[in-house]
Amino acid sequence: MKEKKRPGKQAPASLEPSQKAWPPHHQPRLRVLIAKPGLDGHDRGAKVICRALRDAGMEVIYTGLRRTPEEIVNAAIQEDVDLIGLSILSGAHNVLFPRIMNLLRKRGASDIPVIAGGIIPEKDIPRLKKIGLAEIFLPGTPTQEIIQWVKEHIPERSKKKAINS
Repeated sequence: MKEKKRPGKQAPASLEPSQKAWPPHHQPRLRVLIAKPGLDGHDRGAKVICRALRDAGMEVIYTGLRRTPEEIVNAAIQEDVDLIGLSILSGAHNVLFPRIMNLLRKRGASDIPVIAGGIIPEKDIPRLKKIGLAEIFLPGTPTQEIIQWVKEHIPERSKKKAINS
């Protein structure tokens, strides 16, 4: 099944290919959506990750607490994000994460990588990766390790736009 191309910000078609490159000081930053799905009420970890990613030069959209899978997927598509990060401490990951992944597929947005962090038993990780989560970070993971993973695995927006145009 062919993926639908999501609309994004692109250089005008009338420009020559060499003119479509973004000047270095106007490079589009990676856009990351950080979400707290379900009834989880603790957001300190999510806010620490938001700040670390922002300080590393990424644009971060934080959805706030108690978001439904539908709200998370809608926000990711509307904000044209490069990555979704889910933070969960409630133990509902086996219900909420598959729902989010299914909604992304149904909405033609399965090209958005999803990572997760929080209290997730190690025995659940293989099943979560099988449904499409790109990476899972457990409590105590240094923020630098998460930043490094994002930089290594998520293409820069300018390269992504060039590939899609």
